[in-house]
Amino acid sequence: MINTIIIHGTVITVNDNNEVIKNGAVAFKDGVITYVGETPSDLSSYDEIIDAKADYILPGFINTHGHTPMSLLRGFADDYPLQVWLEDKMWPLEAQYTPEHAKWGAYLSIIEMLQTGTTTFVDMYDNMDEVAKAVELSGIRARLCRGVIGFGSEELRQQKLAEASRFATDWHKAANGRITTMMSPHAPYTCGPEYIEQIVNKATELDLPIHIHMSETKFEVEQNVKDYGERPVKHLEKIGVFSRPTLVAHAVHVNDEEIDILKKYDVKISHNVISNLKLASGIAPVPKMLEKGLTVSLGTDSSASNNNLDLFEELRQVALLHKAVHYDPTLINANEALRMATINGANAIWLNGQIGSLEVDKQADLIILDTKQPFYHPEHDPVSHVVYSASGRDVKDVFVQGKQLVKNKECLTVDKEKVLYEANRAFKTFKY
Repeated sequence: MINTIIIHGTVITVNDNNEVIKNGAVAFKDGVITYVGETPSDLSSYDEIIDAKADYILPGFINTHGHTPMSLLRGFADDYPLQVWLEDKMWPLEAQYTPEHAKWGAYLSIIEMLQTGTTTFVDMYDNMDEVAKAVELSGIRARLCRGVIGFGSEELRQQKLAEASRFATDWHKAANGRITTMMSPHAPYTCGPEYIEQIVNKATELDLPIHIHMSETKFEVEQNVKDYGERPVKHLEKIGVFSRPTLVAHAVHVNDEEIDILKKYDVKISHNVISNLKLASGIAPVPKMLEKGLTVSLGTDSSASNNNLDLFEELRQVALLHKAVHYDPTLINANEALRMATINGANAIWLNGQIGSLEVDKQADLIILDTKQPFYHPEHDPVSHVVYSASGRDVKDVFVQGKQLVKNKECLTVDKEKVLYEANRAFKTFKY
């Protein structure tokens, strides 16, 4: 393998010290980082030298909750409450999805994520073989699960469970380790407790984590109390979900007692701030979660409820929103926000030993930002500029496992023109 070094950059490591290295360099070989530090004077041992010319080099972003095939529904049904949006607008079209729809929706999302600096994403949907194939070909990294909704006959539920198990088994550690899997009951309001228990048992058998939507809306919480006599956190604790490593999406409506329960089981949180705002679901108590030591990461949710997958927007929003809500400008500072998009995301999907920061022996998943723009100057605080000034449109180059996937803002592994054409063609087949 080629021994590569990127030199003369501003390296934002996101290591334990949040170290920033001016005139810095990152070297990698066989997909693994071999050096992080100041640019060496002797470069003779390197086969490939890339001059960053003072641009920022930082870990690739990690999007911990989404539904990539739903990019086909972007802009189709805006400005509705969650239950109306989901049940009256999304589900009727999603019922028409074929593997072909999932394929082009996944590719559309992956191109968008790569070009805006996301190198790893979490996906929960069906037709997941198509998503996995798109991950394999594109070179991105992903933690994937076949989301299971417990509606329909018992025969259908068992069929979905078998499909989810088969997918999780077939694709775990595939694509040179870039794909890992989970088991995923959709939510406590779409899956009965006995069915969730069956999914948990299968996750235990396969030694895989759980990913689930939880406490996204007040309606959901109230319905859970009405149906099962408990709020969702206690309900999921009671039926054994948290006996497995668990990543929950949203956790908007959780009280202090529930936060303590989540901390007890080290449950990971995917904070989907923009989707929650757009659907008026509410604002998760993230400062309390962080104060309690919970791992809080960032997710976009689908581009049908966001409406883009630019994690830079989530990064900026999380650093601003909670300040205003609590009248406290010290909450979620720039360093904390950046960690939520990187190392916290790695921790949330149990890959913090592999990705999430620029450190020797970690995977070479990194991005380079074009800083030859006014809003990156003066240069005194690069982390501040990334959080409060940058956007995904500034992403210039992207590497995953040391392989360059985006060069000078162009995706190298997927034919974008074809994907845009096929995505539009696929949407026109829906009846609505």
